Amino acid sequence: MTRPPATVLSTACAAVAITVAGVLYAWSTRPAALSDADLAPPRDELMCGTTACRSVAEAVVVGDEVEVLAGQGSGYTRTSGTSGRYIFELTVAQSGAELNDESLSCVDAETSVCLVRGKSGTEELGEVLVRRGAVWTKAPRPYVSSGGHLGLHDVDGDGVVDVVAVQRACPAGQECLRRFAQVFTLAGETGELGCTAIVAEPEALPGWPIVRPPQAGLRPCG
Repeated sequence: MTRPPATVLSTACAAVAITVAGVLYAWSTRPAALSDADLAPPRDELMCGTTACRSVAEAVVVGDEVEVLAGQGSGYTRTSGTSGRYIFELTVAQSGAELNDESLSCVDAETSVCLVRGKSGTEELGEVLVRRGAVWTKAPRPYVSSGGHLGLHDVDGDGVVDVVAVQRACPAGQECLRRFAQVFTLAGETGELGCTAIVAEPEALPGWPIVRPPQAGLRPCG
């Protein structure tokens, strides 16, 4: 498959970068993550705005319960179990992502990963929790998909799942079916693994609608 003109891919990546910049601004102004030492409120008293948060999704990861809590334009992820108790504010909820029972997906492994995602308009916003050893941390960036899929898959085969975000390859302000997958690593120094070639429609992406691009199919983004 021939690669598209660099100007098309650059335009698409620029549009994604603008959205990410907005989410990163909200991320930078978020309150710090809470832990046991922060004397967080009791489980039944964690507040979202002026009302108690409600649990909308949960999973069990290596003996830890992971919950997504939401309400009134805010939300949290909360872990409890063998690793202790951790609470992280969900910046994507503040950015307008709608959280529901399909918002949480986790991969149980030596380095476990949970992705919290929700739709905001035509985009999907997500953030990631990583469990290394017995400690949960939040990945240092939010993730944005404009093309209909945001998920987890070990693209490079290193045993740590990566974030796969499908993006529209359209000029700003226009709609089209052209798509590419952008892959981010969560191992070591986080960052882009690369992007696939642009395809004429989403169904041409490998594994659609659960996109799983091979590492050999990635090229530098932009």
